[in-house]
Amino acid sequence: MKSAVLIVGLFGLALGQFPNGRILEPPVPALCAQRTIHERTPDGKGYFFSWRDPALKDVQEDWLGGRNYCRQRCMDLISLETSAENEWIKKRIVDEKVKYIWTSGRLCDFKGCDRADLQPLPINGWFWTAVLQKLAPTTQRDQNDWSESGGIGKPQPDNREAQQGGASENCLAILNQFYNDGVNWHDVACHHRKPFVCEENEDLLKYVRYTNPNLAV
Repeated sequence: MKSAVLIVGLFGLALGQFPNGRILEPPVPALCAQRTIHERTPDGKGYFFSWRDPALKDVQEDWLGGRNYCRQRCMDLISLETSAENEWIKKRIVDEKVKYIWTSGRLCDFKGCDRADLQPLPINGWFWTAVLQKLAPTTQRDQNDWSESGGIGKPQPDNREAQQGGASENCLAILNQFYNDGVNWHDVACHHRKPFVCEENEDLLKYVRYTNPNLAV
């Protein structure tokens, strides 16, 4: 589900490169202290499911919008670093009849992504943005959960929308039988709007606790 740790500096370059002047939001201490946790796994990590929140039940966000909602609360979009976590979230998607969700997965498409170890990008350039971990190469099908089909019947990731004249499919979503192909990973253009799952982010929590020692976070 993951590979070597990426160099943090590479993706620091990406923070100001989103369309329309949008940025990756920093945590908001008050929101971190008030964050909603719907479930905790045995290791203590907390998760938030957007569709379970009354205020967000019918709200869907693009990839950056979902990520910023999470980050403001000392969380980030979910990163599926293990098979167990992947199966855990898939079960909730199925049981709660959710069509699709965003994850933190993204194809490296920023300045600096010409690094040799990321080439070719469609195979070696995917990473979990929340934890700066590379995914296994997309050719190692036993090390990931990419669907074997999609909108044009090709194994994922297929960058279908770009091939059909649209945007590049640079973000990773889990789709629930959307193409009658199971519950699996798909590359999707980042502007699409979907429900999302937030996962507590230890780095953001540590930062807010350090800078706000009198706040219970």
